[in-house]
Amino acid sequence: MAQLGGAGQPIIILPEGTSRFQGKDAQRLNILAGKILAETIRTTLGPKGMDKMLVDSLGDIVVTNDGVTILREMDIAHPAAKMLVEVAKTQEDEVGDGTTTAVIIAGELLKKAEELLDINVHPTIIAMGYRQAALKAQEILEDISIEANDKETLLNVAMTAMTGKGSEKAKEPLADLIVSAVMQVEEDGEVNKKNINIQRIQGASVDESHIVNGIVVDKSRADNSMPKNIENAKIALLKYPIEVKDLETDAKIKLTDPNQMQAFIENEEQMIKDMVQKVIDSGANVIFCQKGIDDLAVHYLSRAGILAVKRAKKSDMERLEKATGAQLVTNIEDLSAAELGEAGKVYEKKIFDDVLIFVEECKDPKAISIILRGSTRHVAEEVERALDDAIGVVASTMEDKQVVIGGGAPEIEISRKLREYADTISGREQLAVNAFAEALEVVPKTLAENAGLDSIDAIVDLRAAHEDSPYMGLDVFQGEVMDMRESGVVEPQRVKKQAIQSAAEAAEMILRIDDMIAAKGGLEATGDDMGDMGGMPGGMPGGMPPMM
Repeated sequence: MAQLGGAGQPIIILPEGTSRFQGKDAQRLNILAGKILAETIRTTLGPKGMDKMLVDSLGDIVVTNDGVTILREMDIAHPAAKMLVEVAKTQEDEVGDGTTTAVIIAGELLKKAEELLDINVHPTIIAMGYRQAALKAQEILEDISIEANDKETLLNVAMTAMTGKGSEKAKEPLADLIVSAVMQVEEDGEVNKKNINIQRIQGASVDESHIVNGIVVDKSRADNSMPKNIENAKIALLKYPIEVKDLETDAKIKLTDPNQMQAFIENEEQMIKDMVQKVIDSGANVIFCQKGIDDLAVHYLSRAGILAVKRAKKSDMERLEKATGAQLVTNIEDLSAAELGEAGKVYEKKIFDDVLIFVEECKDPKAISIILRGSTRHVAEEVERALDDAIGVVASTMEDKQVVIGGGAPEIEISRKLREYADTISGREQLAVNAFAEALEVVPKTLAENAGLDSIDAIVDLRAAHEDSPYMGLDVFQGEVMDMRESGVVEPQRVKKQAIQSAAEAAEMILRIDDMIAAKGGLEATGDDMGDMGGMPGGMPGGMPPMM
């Protein structure tokens, strides 16, 4: 990239092949990328949202309507689109649900900003207006939130999160499993989702899913000669291998006599025997080892009637600590009865094609497992994603004890109050606040469209109903505006708060970009190609966005 100097000589600033877009061109391309991404996942929103089939380069298939899964599986190249993907990932990490909502709000904010840019409203003014509107929206959200600390509300939150996903037909029993699991692992008002292990097994209907009062480990016994079932289990958790350690440095041992070789082998065997004896002396009858266990050690453990599992995952070891009360031992010399955990029974069981170790009847476990069934792998995977979302929202509700009504009710109410707020603002920021208010209506509008309803009629009816009550939402099954409190459609306040905040911040950041400079190949999906929506790679029809 060159620029002429004073003497007519070119001054090389950037290497040849560098792409650069400035001013309105840069803004137009970034906004277009955001709009395309939002449109891609928009049809998945709500109880009647559709699914997407994603096929990777190896031919693996994912069928889902989970927003963050779709965005994670898509091979997105455009930098502005990647920023919106980060919005979805943050939403997933913070709350566990509402990813689609966050992205489509961000996309609509960019769309409304484009309209303001066309009438020469400065991007900084739009960004400032959006910031003011987002802060006001959080205040309004606080006002329309409802306090929730009873089990019935938690069940409704879980069922709302699962509606429209593969788990919908069994949402009531699954919601009961999730609420029971979250309440069990809750400690001091906080819930760590990692303490709930979902063990997915295909080959049965979703209805056969159940909760385990303990932990399920996706491993088998170290040897079939070991006992298959242990009652009144005393459990040792070892991070130390029960085998002779390799030397950290290269070393050679020169043996001149066969007796020396025999003594060397016997010494190794004695070391392993001593380690096994240490386990036996502690009183343990079940061992979970994060490292390896020597074949000779397996033999001695089996003779002592001890059930051993080797190379257990770190996450399983942490959950076993929480469930059994055992302490993870990093040196076998420190193993004693004080470090052991307890469980009513530990046994190995084969379910479909999976051999699992069950650690059950734990006393007040703070980590538990859910056995999730599904007729096929794809069904089980989608139900697992639904459960993961539901666990996130139930945990958020338990921590915050605040919910909002669903069905598009909060977005319509915030939109209505923001219009009133806009009238109090002088200057062009008023236009941006009004645009923010209009953008939020994309949520109920999309819910209506995905249910096959007239979106204009739905919005008009909702606006009229909100003159009387802030809890009126769209019942997509009845096709009518109803009081969503009575229908039990509720969501955690944190889902909406995070979605609006993240969407506003992402839109604001994208709007403030007026210059895009990229190395060769870095912006291949920009320029005029962004407007060409025809054709997938390989000649497949369907119009996938060229930014992917």
